[in-house]
Amino acid sequence: MKPMTAGVTPAGQGIDGIVWNILGQTYVPKHLTESSFSWHATFPPGTFVPPHIHPNQDEFIYVLEGRFDLVLDGQEVGAGPGDLIRLPRGVPHGIFNKSDAPTKCVFWVSPTGPLYDLFWGIHSMAEQNPAEVVALAAKHEVDFLPPPPDGA
Repeated sequence: MKPMTAGVTPAGQGIDGIVWNILGQTYVPKHLTESSFSWHATFPPGTFVPPHIHPNQDEFIYVLEGRFDLVLDGQEVGAGPGDLIRLPRGVPHGIFNKSDAPTKCVFWVSPTGPLYDLFWGIHSMAEQNPAEVVALAAKHEVDFLPPPPDGA
């Protein structure tokens, strides 16, 4: 990875023109160094990232538009425009857009770890089926949690 340089990443642009499709969401990487990685994300209505854990990264989400319903360490909370979501390493979390409008936000993690490579891997899948995404994620330091038992 390259060291960070001073500058501005313009709106609507990302690293090398990259745009990823991740679980029905659009991710545009904005910044990448060994110590941190950021991306702009658009979550269409009804999309989500199931509960998971980053054992080696702290994650943050700054909500620009829309609303997220979250499960944070077993608790349900909501976040809207201007809110900062803090997700310390090791804390289980799931991110859901249950609204009828897109949610736009900026994510960043520290340190970067293998997350950038995970996104390339998911984006490159012919079909992003859950079992393959979960298996790939486990190889990139993201541990998806099993779904709750029926009725829970």
